[in-house]
Amino acid sequence: MIDLTGKIALVTGGSRGIGRACCLKFAQAGADIAIGYNTNHAAAESVLTEIRSLGRSAIGVAGDIADRQTLENLFSSARKTFGRVDIIVANAGIWRRGPIEELSEDEWRQTIDVNLTSAFRICQLAAREMKPRKRGKVILISSTAGQRGEANYSHYAASKGALISFTKSLAAELGPWNIHVNCVAPGWVTTDMSAEILENQEEREKIEQLTPLRRIATAEDIAGPVLFLASSLSDQVQGEVLNVNGGSVLCG
Repeated sequence: MIDLTGKIALVTGGSRGIGRACCLKFAQAGADIAIGYNTNHAAAESVLTEIRSLGRSAIGVAGDIADRQTLENLFSSARKTFGRVDIIVANAGIWRRGPIEELSEDEWRQTIDVNLTSAFRICQLAAREMKPRKRGKVILISSTAGQRGEANYSHYAASKGALISFTKSLAAELGPWNIHVNCVAPGWVTTDMSAEILENQEEREKIEQLTPLRRIATAEDIAGPVLFLASSLSDQVQGEVLNVNGGSVLCG
């Protein structure tokens, strides 16, 4: 039912985890894709190969997502290759423990730059691209941490909470140009980022018991709702925070 044939998607943090799963879902639905990634060239080549095996075109641009030039290169490469960008997924992020009494300003700044400022920059570029054409889909990846907070990860929670407010603001601002801006807020997801904790069986079972569905999400579980928001099925959805957390945070 979901058909993205002819659409061009740009995904930051597209080489692994949720980003990779989104890229593959989009390719299966018919989209061509530009991915941004940091340093893992092997992972990037793997997902690009898989996208191409599905009959779609794909490019990858490496660089520090916190650097404006990296994002400008990614966006300009996508436009040069495909002519335009129809769908943005601002997915790139970092999650590092930082008790408040130990958290350095550099650690704070890096988390805000990667998780929040990069989303601002890519959305700014997207708005300049999409407003003249009066259409576009923008999906930001937040977190349950941005809704309820997270002990020892206040910098991460602050960045993800800000993404929710940013989503709502852009939805109101860009809606008149038929640009849809929405947010997905995952809970625990089995990815490289969370592997250290989730590979501890005792910790994993504890988290599962706190989740009504009794299961920790896979990256593909998150990619499905992202695909929905990128499709025409969500054309009347605007400024929404779509919770994909197995029921661990029940909020409207």
